[in-house]
Order: sequence, then C-alpha cells, then structure tokens
Amino acid sequence: MAKTVLIVEDEQEIRDLLAHYLRKEGYRPVVASDGEAGLALARSERPDMILLDIMLPKMDGLELLRVIRADPAIARTPLIMLTAKGDETDRVVGLELGADDYILKPFSPREVVARIKAIFRRSVPPPSPSEEAIHEYRAIRMDLGRHEVRVDGTAVALTTKEFRILEALLCASGRVLSREMILQKVWGDDTYVTDRTVDVHVAKLRQKIPLLVKAIETVKDVGYKLRED
Repeated sequence: MAKTVLIVEDEQEIRDLLAHYLRKEGYRPVVASDGEAGLALARSERPDMILLDIMLPKMDGLELLRVIRADPAIARTPLIMLTAKGDETDRVVGLELGADDYILKPFSPREVVARIKAIFRRSVPPPSPSEEAIHEYRAIRMDLGRHEVRVDGTAVALTTKEFRILEALLCASGRVLSREMILQKVWGDDTYVTDRTVDVHVAKLRQKIPLLVKAIETVKDVGYKLRED
C-alpha cells in the first residue's frame, strides 16, 4: 500500500511539483494550502509523512507543528519543514518542537524524495530480540514493544527521535554517549542534521520528563550520559 505524504504549502507551483515527484516515486500525496486545512488532513488522513512549509496562512507552520506534536493520535508522524534560506531561527524552533528534518528553499524535488526515503528507512528499524525489552530507570519505565514511556505510571508523549535518544541513554547504562554516537544511533548514516539537533532533542526530553533535568548529565565537549541510579 502506498505511503501517504501530506504536503502543507501555500504556493501552488511548489505543491504541484512535489505532488508530481511523489506520485512518480510511488507515494500518495495529499495537499493543503493553509495551516488549518493541513491540520484537518493530518487528523483525517493520518499520513505517513508531513512536508510542512513555515509561512502559511490561517495557521503558520510552527504553530501547526506544535499542535501536531501535542496530539497523541498524530504526534509521532515524521515531519520535514520547508524553510527559506535565511530563517535559521525558525529552523531551530522547528527542531525544538519536534521536526525530524528541514529542507531549505529553493530545493530540488529529488532531494525532498531522498530525505523522505531516508527518514522512512530510519523510522522502521529491523526487528531484533530486544523489541519486547523493558527499560527502567528510577520512575521511568520504557516498553519497547509498545513503544511507550511512563513516569510513575503516567504515559509521556515523546516523538520518535526523543524516544530513541532516551532508549540509547538507558541502554548505555551510565556510559557517555557522544553527540556523534547519538546521531548515528537515532538518525543513522543518512543524516542531514547537526550536533545541535541532539542538544535540542535532549532539552525537550528534560522538559517532558523533569527528573531527567538532573539525571541526564552533560559531559562538556563530548555528549551525554545518565547518572547511575
């Protein structure tokens, strides 16, 4: 069954171009020209991927991203931002809100397709014996089989990247993980993101799970580790 890609872009020429290339690659594109329509389609279509422009009418892309990541039904949908070259602040904010990647305009449609394929490859890891494993750390309980994290019994909504960073830290058993190691474990070889992205996602983990504020130790100029319990 073809994967569905939601394109939220107010410029018709860009929408049509992306939709054309996605169809050629075997995807099923659905399109929206403003933020409100994009949110409605995200909820009704449950797409496999979202391409999201930042500058949108009715609801801008960052606000739409914030709403998507707060909605448990669609919070883990992979999402790529489409941003203008000079909007560095918007890109940082977007990554902090949980975007998986960003692409600068103007872009090649082939690059967009390549990024989508890379994220799909990373988001479906090969099966392993540890899939049913349970990791526990203080009040945190991570169930890999259910892809679920609970703190004191209460479920915490994490994005896919946040979940995998926490998993990497838990599996490291107190060892230091460099930013490069985390990028490799979570984003894989086909990464277009930088070390700064790791810092942004760790900050979000600390925000969502307050006990991690002190539990995740920053090792200067190296990376992160979980303090031994």
